[in-house]
Amino acid sequence: MATISAPARPRTLPGRVRTAVDVSAALNLVGALLKWWALAFTFPAAVALLYGDPPWPFVVSGLATLGFGVTLEWRTSGKERTGPREGYLVVALAWLLVALVSALPYVLSGEEQLSSPLDALFESMSGVTTTGSSVLTDIPALSPSLLMWRQFTQWLGGMGIVVLVIAILPRLRVGGRQALFHSEAPGPDLAALPTTIRKIARQFLALYIGLTAAQMAVLGLITATRADAEMTYFDAVAHPFATIPTGGFSPRGRSLEEFGAITQWSFVPFMILGGTSFALLYVSFVRRRPVSLVRDDEFRVYLLLLLGASAVICATLLDRGVSGGEQAVRDAVVNTVSVFTTTGFASADFNLWPALTTFVFVGGMLASASAGSTAGGIKLVRHVVIAKMLRRELHQTVHPELVSPIRVNGRPIDERALRAVVVFSFLYLGALAVGALIVLVDSSFSGVPLSPFQAVAAAASTLASCGPGFGFAGPMGSFEPFGDVSKGVFIVLMWLGRLEIIPLLVLCTRSYWRL
Repeated sequence: MATISAPARPRTLPGRVRTAVDVSAALNLVGALLKWWALAFTFPAAVALLYGDPPWPFVVSGLATLGFGVTLEWRTSGKERTGPREGYLVVALAWLLVALVSALPYVLSGEEQLSSPLDALFESMSGVTTTGSSVLTDIPALSPSLLMWRQFTQWLGGMGIVVLVIAILPRLRVGGRQALFHSEAPGPDLAALPTTIRKIARQFLALYIGLTAAQMAVLGLITATRADAEMTYFDAVAHPFATIPTGGFSPRGRSLEEFGAITQWSFVPFMILGGTSFALLYVSFVRRRPVSLVRDDEFRVYLLLLLGASAVICATLLDRGVSGGEQAVRDAVVNTVSVFTTTGFASADFNLWPALTTFVFVGGMLASASAGSTAGGIKLVRHVVIAKMLRRELHQTVHPELVSPIRVNGRPIDERALRAVVVFSFLYLGALAVGALIVLVDSSFSGVPLSPFQAVAAAASTLASCGPGFGFAGPMGSFEPFGDVSKGVFIVLMWLGRLEIIPLLVLCTRSYWRL
């Protein structure tokens, strides 16, 4: 993995078009990334051999990806020259091309539910962006190898997201991340982290793999002891691939609902960890500074929101008689944590719950979890910053002479980062509104019964990488009834949301390309 270093100018495209962006260097790096992604197809191919499925869709997909990556790398040059300006193009193209090649096994397998290339791309983009939305209507009908590939794409996508949110987006100054990154954990430990992407990736991905292995061990123990008769070793391997990356895909048709209480409860701490900043986890557990968790502003708000929302949901379920006793508590906690961390698992069809729970869950989609985690959404730290900005504005209205810097974890945030946070939040809500409007218009023309609220919920769930929406796209439903235009919009929203919007919008500006 190459380091984003200082750019060199002027740039010249292969066709001798002068530009401010070294497109050749960017494509060279993307080709190298695709070449390594080709190795991912060996795992589902091995699963196919183990379960008697035909492995050739994965072999052909791997060879095609390898060939395309090698060719792209061979025809271009200069990945070592990749700078911050080229970084926007790299992250946008890499995520799009990875989703495209990851859709190949779905198309080649002959699976009827994914026979449409658009449906295959939807499922693939949902996987690599760890969204969890699905067009499948009969998930268990897929072969074991396709089911495992579906899970594995989320885990690999989560690995990429860890590198993206920790090492790349802060360097690209996306949504104030450069300043906010250094505010995610107190003290000098975070500032002392390695500065190159390769070193950062190694340390944080080791933590990511360790958390995944820990959940596999817990679920494996449940399987071995028969504490839950529904849990199999296949499930014990497949579900952790979608938990730490906050993805939410499940090889079961009704997500976590089919499992017993002990299994459902075991998912809660791992979903919470997946929604916690990996920088904070690193400082707290690897550097052995657990007090950092208590001191972190965002983490405190994160836990308070989870506790408060779970209490409201539990009280509503008990009051309306939806469920009672331990099950009401479990349903409230599991589904609240899943939605607020944008994981997307469900232990019950919350689509059928009272309206208040729907309001809380939609708010959770937008609030999201911690910056620096694999969760989607606006991220809590931005909400914390905006709240502090509003409080400062009120104070300065009364005391105009007051000078009060905004601080997160005791560190002042510069005004440029504050503006970036506000701009990002408005862009996010704007993308949500535009996406929901297009989906609503398309659904009215295609005869899909969809209310304005359901359109907003579907757009929010894909933009925030949350997974299920409401109505027929609820936690036990599917996005399959939507028209092709709407599915295309959801694919773009998943892509936009995962890259935090700015990198894609920057590519559409003249100033980005102009010398």
